Amino acid sequence: MSQFTLITGGARSGKSTFAELLAAQAKRSVIYIATAQIWDGEMAIRVKKHQEQRPSSWRLIEEPLNIQETLTQLKDEDGVILLDCVTLWLTNMLLAGQAEQSDLADQASPSASQDHSHIYKHIEPKILATVKDVARLAQEIRPKVIFVSNEVGQGIVPENPLARAYRDLAGRSNQLLARCADHVYMVIAGLPIDLKSSGEKLLASLLKE
Repeated sequence: MSQFTLITGGARSGKSTFAELLAAQAKRSVIYIATAQIWDGEMAIRVKKHQEQRPSSWRLIEEPLNIQETLTQLKDEDGVILLDCVTLWLTNMLLAGQAEQSDLADQASPSASQDHSHIYKHIEPKILATVKDVARLAQEIRPKVIFVSNEVGQGIVPENPLARAYRDLAGRSNQLLARCADHVYMVIAGLPIDLKSSGEKLLASLLKE
């Protein structure tokens, strides 16, 4: 049975650094799953910085979409799996689903492709089902699993409908993952806060009343 840890927080909060410290502390081989796709120079620089701060001995798997399949392939590894990050994975799935639905909408009616309600009706349920399956898998496989995510909803409410749908998807996905994780940490200004034990105790006390 794996020990599943979720680490979340705002942008540039120190999440990845904390996750890498946790992974290294286990004194076992580390497999790093990178979900980023390099579309421009800025993203290339970010990826390069992350690569430079990781030990060269860590095994790298670049996988933007098929996380369930990747975890299944690694289920018997005796080590640590560090995935960074969940929200980029969600972005990749959302955009892939959006493209697929847009193609279908264009075939039916060109004006329908401008309607974002299909995200909530069709795309989000599929993605959340995938997240739930991945969370369950992270609990069951042999290696220790660490996921890094982002608190997208802590910023300004986006005026773009697609951005709002993404914010909602990220928040719901983080809730699913947090329920399944053995440990949940939020990182603020480089300092980790343990959320799981105190949060569960508070919820349990409220449900009793």
